[in-house]
Amino acid sequence: MGFDFGVEQPQRLTKVSPARLSTFDDCPRRYRLAYLDRPTPKRTGPWAHSTLGAVVHNALRALFDLPVAKRTPQRGIALVSEHWKDAGFADDDQAARYRARAKGWVAEYVADNDVSDDPVGLERWVSAPVSTTGGRPTMIIEGRADRIDQRGGELVIVDYKTGRRAPDDHEARASQALAMYAVAARRTLRMPCTKVELHHLPSGTIAAAEHTPETLKRHLERAEQTAGDVRLAADTLDAGGDGDTLFPARPDRRCAWCDFRPSCVAGQQTAPAAQPWDLLAP
Repeated sequence: MGFDFGVEQPQRLTKVSPARLSTFDDCPRRYRLAYLDRPTPKRTGPWAHSTLGAVVHNALRALFDLPVAKRTPQRGIALVSEHWKDAGFADDDQAARYRARAKGWVAEYVADNDVSDDPVGLERWVSAPVSTTGGRPTMIIEGRADRIDQRGGELVIVDYKTGRRAPDDHEARASQALAMYAVAARRTLRMPCTKVELHHLPSGTIAAAEHTPETLKRHLERAEQTAGDVRLAADTLDAGGDGDTLFPARPDRRCAWCDFRPSCVAGQQTAPAAQPWDLLAP
């Protein structure tokens, strides 16, 4: 692949995950509030779209834990009921409507896709020391993949989506998270891994991409740059630097539904607060 996965490590390696890197890229202030400030600053309450996504993920994980003969649409519906939570929904009626939708999504997914193969990993933690220059590793990438399949002697990263918009193949290829999972899965499971997929349950579509060593390297170089920026800002903060200067807010429309809106004046001034159910798929 052109990457160095050697076990010899420099004196200091930065551990990075897709979630942390994405948070810093989107808004350094949110990164500080989420990962550095202690005690953790005040957050919003639960969001309905996050609850819905977690239920669907948990139901599918439980489904693939079952013997093949029991992986039926009916069992998928039952698993949604077992894992259901009402957190973030406007009222019981709205929660009931989306519970029914989630049941339909999972049932259709099971009916329309081959679920007879056992995944290599479900919510599998993968990790790898990497270098983008061919030398000693500069960071450790790690994260938890929704599902890892084995097809034809190769691994495939599968990520479930329940959002408002169906992703396309370009989005699958551009996903830094999927690329990092592919590199880390190759290291952890010792098998080739270049294929990544986004499975969008509301639309029943699958967006897919196959990486090359060059495209994976570009993703890792971007991750390395962000990791360096995070490390510099955090070290300077530890040395007494000003947190607001080192981790500036990047106000935009996402401030309306940021988890740390109650603790961020800049976000409060940027956009009115969203309702906990505003990001649900229509």
